[in-house]
Amino acid sequence: MADKITSVIAREENGNIQITFTIPFEIIKEAQNDVIKEFAKDMEIPGFRKGMAPLDKVEAKIPQAQLVEHSLSHVLPKALGEAITENKLQIAIYPKFELISAKEDEAWQIRAITCELPEVTLGDYKKEVTGALRADSIIVPGKDKKEDQNTPPSNEKKEQIAIKALLDSVKLKIPQILIEEEADSRLSSLLGRLEKLGLALESYLASTGKKPEDLRGEYAAQAKEAISVDLILNKIAEAEKIEVDKKEIEAAFAMSQADPKIADMNEEETNNRKRLLESILRRRKALDFLITLS
Repeated sequence: MADKITSVIAREENGNIQITFTIPFEIIKEAQNDVIKEFAKDMEIPGFRKGMAPLDKVEAKIPQAQLVEHSLSHVLPKALGEAITENKLQIAIYPKFELISAKEDEAWQIRAITCELPEVTLGDYKKEVTGALRADSIIVPGKDKKEDQNTPPSNEKKEQIAIKALLDSVKLKIPQILIEEEADSRLSSLLGRLEKLGLALESYLASTGKKPEDLRGEYAAQAKEAISVDLILNKIAEAEKIEVDKKEIEAAFAMSQADPKIADMNEEETNNRKRLLESILRRRKALDFLITLS
C-alpha cells in the first residue's frame, strides 16, 4: 500500500494560509497510470486501433506538463479535503496550487495558498453609524453654499456616510489572496470593456496618465474596501436577523435571466445564482436598515 500524503499548515502575516503537501511517489505513479489509461481510450496512434495502443506509446504522446496536471487533479482534491478536516479549516476560496518539487522516484511537494474569512467584530456599529449620520445633518456655518443645507441628504449620501462609518470603526484584516482575486476580477472586467471598445490597455493607461502598477494598486484598494463592506454587512444582517423572502429572490432571478448566459444555466448553476442573489439582497437590506438609524 502506498504511503500517506502529509500536509503542513502555515498561517502568513498577510492572512493567507499555506498548505504544503508531500505526496509519496507511489501515489503519483498510480495517478499517472490512471491518467495514461484515460488518454489511451481516445488516443489514435498509427498501427493500432483506437484505444488499443500500448500504454508506453500513449504515455510518450502525452505532454509532460499535461500528465503532471492531470495526475495532480486525481490526487489533490482528496488531499485538500483531508487537510481541511484535520485542521478544522473553513477556507473562503479554492486554493491556488504551486508545484514545488516533482522529481522521478521522489516524493512530490505542492504548495496550496488559500485563506479563511476574518472574524468580524462589529462593536457598537449602531452608535457609530447614527453619530455619523447626525453629524452630517448638522448645519455648519461656512459649509459649501452650493449644497442646500435645509434639504435632507439623499439615501445614496446616507449610504456613503454609513459605509464610511463602518469602515472607520470595524477594522478587518483581509487576506491578501482575497484582495488579489477581486483585483484580478476587476482588471479582467476592465480589459473586457476595453476590448469591446477596440482599445488597448496601453492606450487607456496613456489617456489616464497611469502606470500599470498604479491601476493595480487602485483596484487592490477598491477590492479590499468592497470585501470589507460585504463582510460587515453580512455580519449586521446576521446580528439583526435580516431575512430575504423567497419571492424577492425569484423576482431578482427573473430579472437577471435577460442575460443569455444565465438563461442557459443548469439546475446547480441556477441554485448557486439564487444563493448569490439572496446574499446580495440581505446586504442591501442591512444597508437600508442602517440609514434609518438617524
